[in-house]
Amino acid sequence: MTSSVPDRPPAPAGSPRDRLLAATVEHVARHGLADLSLRALADAIGTSHRMLIYHFGSKEGLLAEVVAAVEAGQREILAGLAASDEPAPVAVRRFWRGLTDPAVREHERLFFEIVALAIQGRPGTERLRETLVEPWVEVVAADGVRRGLPPDVARAQARLGMAVTRGLLLDLLATDDLEGVDAAMELFLAAFVPE
Repeated sequence: MTSSVPDRPPAPAGSPRDRLLAATVEHVARHGLADLSLRALADAIGTSHRMLIYHFGSKEGLLAEVVAAVEAGQREILAGLAASDEPAPVAVRRFWRGLTDPAVREHERLFFEIVALAIQGRPGTERLRETLVEPWVEVVAADGVRRGLPPDVARAQARLGMAVTRGLLLDLLATDDLEGVDAAMELFLAAFVPE
């Protein structure tokens, strides 16, 4: 990934599981998901498919962990932008540019693919459901409160912002109409994000 959205989590921690996850995130960022099999992935990152199954349970479980790792990195960036002195619309626009960068399209596709599996209750994706909404709402709502919004309004606006952002990202993946989704984001910012 380029721009403000990371293409990999922070340097891997010491555990073999963490190292495998970091290598998988990096591989997916560079090569995408086309026809990704556990055996091919294992060969590419220097392990065996059995080790991937041991640590992640299934292909879906591994991909859910990849999404969670990428999203955690994105939330860190968003929290940093929120903590800055920039006006909220400027920070949101910077974050949006990172999310719509063509270099992150594979991660965006992966996100929606894995979310669909998690909503269906596919084994290995349970943990992802826990991180899809609340951690994002917490980061954005905290910024809203810091900027003077009542907590309940800040949480509602955070949820709305997350829904708009994800909806526009899905639109972008389906239509490849960056100009159209950018215009829609600008309308959202004008209506709901105070200077």
